[in-house]
Amino acid sequence: MRVSRIAIATGVAASTVLLIAGPAAAHVSVQPQGEAAKGGYATLNFKVPNERDHASTVKLEVNFPADHPLSSVTPEAVPGWKIDITKGKLDKPLEVHGKKITEAVSKVTWTADGSKIAPGYFQQFPVSVGQLPEDADQLVFKAIQTYDNKEVVRWIEEPTAGGEEPDSPAPVLKLSAASEDHHGGGAAAKAGEDDHKADDKAASAEGDKKETHAASSSSSDTTARTLGIIGILIGVAGVAFGVLAGRRRNA
Repeated sequence: MRVSRIAIATGVAASTVLLIAGPAAAHVSVQPQGEAAKGGYATLNFKVPNERDHASTVKLEVNFPADHPLSSVTPEAVPGWKIDITKGKLDKPLEVHGKKITEAVSKVTWTADGSKIAPGYFQQFPVSVGQLPEDADQLVFKAIQTYDNKEVVRWIEEPTAGGEEPDSPAPVLKLSAASEDHHGGGAAAKAGEDDHKADDKAASAEGDKKETHAASSSSSDTTARTLGIIGILIGVAGVAFGVLAGRRRNA
């Protein structure tokens, strides 16, 4: 009986902790799929929980850092959500793969279009980004969450020097050390690279197969011509031999 009371008390305490910690942790956040390496590319998931009991989230705006603009930002299609991409001119052009980039994405907006984030649920919004900066340890993405009751929550407060989390923290992406291949992206990037190599290998094998088939066809044609000529010569020789034999009999 005493054990049961202790178990119940422990469960209540744990539930209380979860209830207290829940609202503080339930904010818009960003996490990479795999890793986000400096100087590389990555796929980011913006996770949006619904904090309200009687309202649903119908809009999310994510502002991309102006101090470290990203040359490539490609959102993944999310069923039931419309995506708008806002671009802006750069004060200082970026040079990526030998090309100058004069504008970059400044904001991506997801608006409910047949769907919404209901109370007690969350939604993830994936975005492929790059090239991540080499001179920063983190990127801050200020986000604005809108509910269907017109309430707007601004997740725009940057982390403080002391490490304490503000009341409305902005999503922060921690960058890992640059990888050797300078592409980042963890398993996703590795899988893409492997697929690319597999395609090249398949194409090479197909080319070799075609060359082998062509060589085989050419060899077959040459053999056929040779045999044909030999057959003609044998036929001519046979006819000449028959004529000669007939003349000898007549003589």
